[in-house]
Formats: sequence, structure tokens, C-alpha cells
Amino acid sequence: MNQKQKNLLIRIIVAAVFFVPLYLISEGLVKVALPQWALIALFLIPYLTVGYDILRKAFLGIKNGKVFDECFLMTVATVGAIALGEYGEGVAVMLLYQVGELFQSYAVGKSRRNISELMDIRPDYANIEGEDGSLERVDPDEVEAGSVIVVQPGEKVPIDGIVIEGSSALNTAALTGESKPREVTVDDQVLSGSINMSGVLKLRTTAEFDESTASKILDLVENAASRKSKSENFISKFARVYTPFVCYAALALALMPPLFIMITKIGMAGYASIGEVWRDWVLRACTFLVISCPCAVVISIPLSFFAGLGGASSQGILIKGSNHLETLSEVTTVAFDKTGTITKGSFEVTEVHRNPIEAAKLIEYAALAECHSSHPISVSLRSAYGRRLDANRVTDVQEISGHGITAKVDGVDVAIGNEKLMNRLGIGFQYCHHVGTVLHMAVAGEYAGHIVIADELKEHSKEAIAQLKKAGVQRTVMLTGDTEEVAAAVAKAVGLTDYRAGLLPQDKVACVEELLKECSGNKRLAFVGDGINDAPVLSRADIGIAMGALGSDAAIEAADVVLMDDDPIKIAKAIRISRKCLGIVKQNIAFALIVKGLCLLLGALGFANMWVAIVADVGVMILAVLNAIRCLFVKNL
Repeated sequence: MNQKQKNLLIRIIVAAVFFVPLYLISEGLVKVALPQWALIALFLIPYLTVGYDILRKAFLGIKNGKVFDECFLMTVATVGAIALGEYGEGVAVMLLYQVGELFQSYAVGKSRRNISELMDIRPDYANIEGEDGSLERVDPDEVEAGSVIVVQPGEKVPIDGIVIEGSSALNTAALTGESKPREVTVDDQVLSGSINMSGVLKLRTTAEFDESTASKILDLVENAASRKSKSENFISKFARVYTPFVCYAALALALMPPLFIMITKIGMAGYASIGEVWRDWVLRACTFLVISCPCAVVISIPLSFFAGLGGASSQGILIKGSNHLETLSEVTTVAFDKTGTITKGSFEVTEVHRNPIEAAKLIEYAALAECHSSHPISVSLRSAYGRRLDANRVTDVQEISGHGITAKVDGVDVAIGNEKLMNRLGIGFQYCHHVGTVLHMAVAGEYAGHIVIADELKEHSKEAIAQLKKAGVQRTVMLTGDTEEVAAAVAKAVGLTDYRAGLLPQDKVACVEELLKECSGNKRLAFVGDGINDAPVLSRADIGIAMGALGSDAAIEAADVVLMDDDPIKIAKAIRISRKCLGIVKQNIAFALIVKGLCLLLGALGFANMWVAIVADVGVMILAVLNAIRCLFVKNL
């Protein structure tokens, strides 16, 4: 509890200590003779003690032209009640309203603290090794890319880097939501925000602090609250219209029935005098104002989304804003890239076929031609070659998007790619019936055979598709540039409903356009990719989900949702979290409006007094806030 909350709690306690005996005296339950002026003066003590800030905000709102808010409603209602002689009810309304405000403030603060603790990944310092071997603590902002830093056991990794010395286990729970430690050793990449659990690590930084993973995550989470959902925008607009409306309705309730009774004398028999008529209807109007306070809806809806975003973050799912959280809940079709998304993307050369030259020589040509590429297929070719590559042997490298690569190796023309590349070059080739990625090669303008590269399914891919179907996703589609045979085998293995093979990058966008046209009404399409090669498709889909691409600028920029590890099963979890959050939002809206509508009717008809009014206001707000913070607890979804 912060100091502001403590001060409010003290004021509530002091006011309650004064109020309770005064209320008992005013109701005749305790026999103490007090003149009327003394009773009023004594009631003003707890009223001003607990409500002076509400009165001040109402006055400033009127002064600044922002009249219609909950402070104005509470001020008019309570001052009106006291003016009509209902001292106890007027003070009780203000007292209980502040109890509700204290509870709401504490609940919001608690949810923010929970999220802050979950996302407590900002490092305080970095260790730079001095010439004498001593460690100097510096601000992470001062460390340049390419510097060597030391991370000791128990410390946070301050900046992304590569291990150059040592081995250890890293706690990555704040990044991925997984409690299982990750073992790292020399040449492994380490992300900032991880906690070093055992050995001393020496890292060579690969980015500056502002470009490191921890900074990107914090920036993403902090900015998420600024992207409002349709529900939040609706509630904001609703409050701007609703509050003035109920104020004018209360004014009409206070004036029109008494005037009608005075003119027509209809219903006058129930009152002792004209003064009694006015007192009754003005009190009803004050009760109406208290009941109408929209804080339950206005507070609980943003809190629900905020808690939902925090709950998702704790599970390693970064959602860029509540607007994307809302859209995610409407997803009925999920389209996937294949490599690195459904499959591991860790390719291995498994076969070399139809080769008139030696297999080792063919792989050497392929590895050299692909030596400048970081694509997983290129990495697998260099791994199969197994020796150091001399890039000076390679010239005239040309990458043809969606086809392959042409280059000169030792002055010899080499082409490596798919069937489209061979057709483009006018070179006849042999079809391969093995399942896998087939790379056709031409050397010196002649067909030189093909290399088969196989990729493995991710461990949870099949389960992820099953979980998506269980979550209500009606269609799962794979979009891949791989061959028909490979695509069909992968789709069957994991249980996809459809696939499209042999696609160029621009073809994937066209396929997404087609799928979007098939999503009518509130149905939405999500695309899942690695966030680097699939940036255009991620941007075009209703929801772009980048997985296994943490730290990639393209992923953070293009995607609406970033999964902090490469586990596809979290896609279904993200959808379930979003649906739970939206369900809670709808529950709060319906509950608050139904209860308040009923109480407003009862108040207008004279069946609800100030006590019912405060229960309708504070009670509904407390229940709505309690319901909203359930969004934080999504671990077992």
C-alpha cells in the first residue's frame, strides 16, 4: 500500500469513528440531546474529513469546464442529501464511496505490481573486466556492441550476447514463462533478462542495451496500454454521453414530478405538504445520481485488459495492445509458415542423388554458393561440408527470391535452388520422390544432381494444432514455399485442415488475402511465422504472431503478438487468454449495467434509498474489479 492509499485509509478510519456514534444518535438508537445545528456541524466533520478531495475535484472540474464525472455526481448527491436533512445517509455515501475508491486503487496497484514483478528483467548494471582482472560495474547504456562483459551467478544478463567463455544454467522464466533452466556454453546465444544461476559467463555483446531483448520487451509491454480495444473506446465514449445524460435525468426527476403534482394534485394525498413533495423527489434524484455513477464499468474494463496483457506476458506471450487482445479472441482461422514454425528449421543433408560428379564435390559447390546466406538450409549445407569455407572463391552471387542462388565458384557457374530455378535457367532436371527439401544443382550449365535436406517437426506441433481446434479455431492452413510432397507430409503429420505449397513470398500474401475474404463477420485470421521472412504476411493478417523470433527487429515490428520461445502450443494459450479476458469484460459490462439499471428504476420510483444506492455503486464496483483481476491468473489455461 503506497502513501496515498495509507492517507486515505487513515481518513476513512477517522471519519468512521466520528460517523458511527453520530448516526446512532441521529436515528435515536442512542439517547443524547443535541441541538440541530450541533448535529449538522458534527456530521460535517467526518463528511469533510473523508470527502474533501472529492469536493475539490468536483469544484476544479466545474472550473475547468469538465463538469460531468463521478466526483460531480457524488458531490451533488451528498450535498443534496445533507441539505434535505439526511445527514447520516449523505455522509455514509461519501464514506463508502471512498472505501470503494481505496479498494479499487489497491486492486489496480496490486495488478501493476504483479506485472512489474513478472517483467522485472531490466538489469541494473553490467560488469566490464578491467586490465588487472577486476570487475567494474557500469550502466548497461554505456556498453557498446562487441564489448566483453562478465555475468556472475545470481546476476541478470544485461545485454544480448554470445558466450565466449564458461558454461551455466539460465533462468529464462521472465522471458518465456518456462521454469526449466536453459543450459548454455561457448558459442551459445544469451538473451538479456535471463538470470545466471550457476557458472560465471563471459559474453561478447551482440547489441547495445537499447536494442537488446530486455529493452524491447519492456518497451512493448509499457506501450501496450496505449493501444485501446474497441470495448475500451466504446466505454470511454459511453461514459462521455452517459454521465451528462443521468445528470439531466436526475434534474428532470427532481423538478418535473413535483411540478406535475402541484399542478394536477394527482398523488398529493400521499404527502403532508408541497414542501414534503419537493423533499421526496429531490432525495430520489440524489439517490438516482449515486446509483448512476459509472465507475464500475469505466474502471473495470481497462483493468481487465491490463490484467489480461500482464497475465499473457507472464506466460511468455507479448501482446502489443488490448486492441490486438480483443482481435485475437475472434480468431477462427490460423495460417502457418512451415520452416521454424511447425518444423524445427534445423535441416540436415540426408541424400545426394543423380549426381554425375562426386557427392562431396557437389556439396562443396553448394556450400560455397550459399556461404553468404544465414538461411537454415544454407547452414545445413555448410555443416554437411564440414570444413572452413573460403568466401574469396565465390563471386557474382545473385539470390533470386523464391527460386535459389546463382554464383561463380572458382570461376565455374553454379546454380542451386528449386525446380523453378532450373526452369528459369532452361536446364533439364530429374524429379525427386523423396520427402524433404530438394535442392537441384547445375554446374557449368549442366544438371549436376539434387541434394535432399530434411527438417524435423517441432515436439509440440501436433498437440498445438489439436489445442487450437479445441479452443474453437475452425481452420488451420500451412503456407510454404516447399514442394507439394513435403507440404502434404507435414500437413498430414500434424493434422492441418489445409495447405498451400510452392509459394513465393508474394504468393503467401495473395493466399492470406484469399483467406481473409473467407473470414466473414467477426471471424478473424491469424498468421504465424518466424517474423523475419514473413514480415509482409504478418502485417497483412488480422493478427500477426511471431514465434521463436525474440530479439528480431522484424518480428517485433511486424507482428501483433510475439511468443518469447518457439513453442507453437502457446498460440492456443494466447487465444484462450484473450477469450477469457473478453469474457470477463462482457460479464462486467452486463453485470454493472443490469444492476445499475434495475436500481435506477427502483430509485426513480422511490423504492431504493441512499443505502441501496451506495451498495449499487460501491458494491458493483468492488465485484467488477475483483472479477477483472482474474485475468492475471492464466497459468493453467
